[in-house]
Amino acid sequence: MTAPDEWDLREEVTEYETSWYDGGYDLLEQPDGTEKRYYWADLPPAVVVVARIDGAVLTSVAAGEDTSNVGTESDGPEAEDEDHLLFVEQYRPTIRETHLELPAGIVEDGESYTRAAERELEEETGFKPTSTALLQEYAVATGVLRHDRGIVYAEGLELGKRELDTNEFLEVTTVPIGDALERAREQPANDSTLTALLLANEDGVL
Repeated sequence: MTAPDEWDLREEVTEYETSWYDGGYDLLEQPDGTEKRYYWADLPPAVVVVARIDGAVLTSVAAGEDTSNVGTESDGPEAEDEDHLLFVEQYRPTIRETHLELPAGIVEDGESYTRAAERELEEETGFKPTSTALLQEYAVATGVLRHDRGIVYAEGLELGKRELDTNEFLEVTTVPIGDALERAREQPANDSTLTALLLANEDGVL
């Protein structure tokens, strides 16, 4: 990572390291000759999963024994025939709010975005996809973060094995596709879910 010629990097300082991210600053000479510290947090890449579950599969799952951890937001029995998206509801200690979010997680070393999406989706929701596609990769909060995010679309969901991390306390629910964006815009709303749904809608997969 290099600065353009008119930005002279004088010093890069890591002030602290955690198991989650590193934090520090770059001391830069700006194009006008002045110096300034630019603070950053360096995080590994993450993936957000837009996971479509067939209405018939959802109805079948609802009639089985593995549904105690899966809820459904719908307008009635007729909505069960519509395809849904998988969401997770979880408390975020950092901001002290409970959010409805798309499944997401860190991309581990050696993983592609699509492979990470498969793993995170199954671990968080208990469903595994038979098909995935990377919709977009982009940089997040570039004023303060060194962090990339990938949006992956997943479909052909089948029952798998749910394995939550020690810091994951999630409630799995589904929302009809036609209601997903409106539901995600309800407060408290979050950037990863809104961005992923908007991109998926723009790409015509919803």
